[in-house]
Amino acid sequence: MNKANNISNKQKQLARYAKALGHPVRVFVLEILSQQSCCYSGDLTEELSIAKSTLSQHLKELKEAGLIQGETEAPKIRYCINRENWNEAKELFNHLLKS
Repeated sequence: MNKANNISNKQKQLARYAKALGHPVRVFVLEILSQQSCCYSGDLTEELSIAKSTLSQHLKELKEAGLIQGETEAPKIRYCINRENWNEAKELFNHLLKS
């Protein structure tokens, strides 16, 4: 029997969140966004000493994992924590760390 078949959807989702958290810049971005309702990408660029293109890639990773969401308000993009997925990630990590 293939052990990969025993992997649950929750385990797959937890791995997806963990991968998104696998870089300190993304952790920093999540810390900033979790402390406020939303933030513009330009404001994040000012907080970090990295190129806009690099920040854009990190935001893309977080967005693809579902941890943040972005709304275009031309010419800026406003980013916020995706509260539903953020809470799910917290629950999944808490469950893992308690076992």
